[in-house]
Amino acid sequence: MTVSLVLVVCAFLLTHFLMSGPLRKTLIGTLGEQGFLLLYSLVSICLLGAAIVLFARSPAEHLLWDGTHPVAWALASVLTVLGTGLFLPSFQRNPALPGVKAAGLATVIPSGVYTITRHPMMWAITLWSLGHIIVAPSLRTLILLGGMIVLALVGSHLQDKRKVAGNTREFGPWQRRTSFWPQLQNLGKLKLTWLTALLIWFLVTMIHWELYSIPAGLWMWLV
Repeated sequence: MTVSLVLVVCAFLLTHFLMSGPLRKTLIGTLGEQGFLLLYSLVSICLLGAAIVLFARSPAEHLLWDGTHPVAWALASVLTVLGTGLFLPSFQRNPALPGVKAAGLATVIPSGVYTITRHPMMWAITLWSLGHIIVAPSLRTLILLGGMIVLALVGSHLQDKRKVAGNTREFGPWQRRTSFWPQLQNLGKLKLTWLTALLIWFLVTMIHWELYSIPAGLWMWLV
C-alpha cells in the first residue's frame, strides 16, 4: 500500500508539472483553454483523490518522533495559524491564480499579504503540511504531505519562471517588488487577518475533535 501511495503521489506531481509546463501549449492548442483546464482539473482531482484513499488505507506505522510533545504540538499550531493567515487574503488580487489578468501588474505596489510573499496560497499549503507532519510523523504522512510541499514550492517557482517568460513587462517588475520566500518582518501588516485566522483555526480544530475524536491545537489540553 505504501508503494502504491508513493507511485500515485509521484504521478500527481509529474502530471501537474508536465501539464502546467512543457505540455501546456500543446494541450491548449489541441483542447482549447477551457478544455485544457477541464483535463488538468480532472487529472489532478482523480490522482489526489486516489492518494488520499491510499493514505487512509495505509497502516499507521511507527512514528519517527513524539508528535504529541508540547513543543511539537505548539510549533505545529503556530504553523497552521500562520498558514491560515496567509491563505485568507490570497484570493484577492492574486496574479498567480488562473484567469487573473496581468494588465497593469507592473505598476502595482505590493500591499498586505503580498509584502510577505507573492505566493501566499502555496506557502499556506506548505505550512499546513509541515504542521501535520510534525504532529503525525509517519511514513504515509511524509509521503502525502511531503508531496504537497513539493507541489507548492517547486510548482510556484516554476510558475514564476513561466510567467516572466510569457509576459516579462508585467511580471518582471512584480517579481522584483515581491519575494518568493516569506518576509517574516512584514507579518504584522496583515493586522486583523490574524484574529480571523485564530478564530477559524480554533473552530476547525474543534470540528476536527468532534468528527474524528483526534485532538488538534488547543484541544490537546482542553479535552
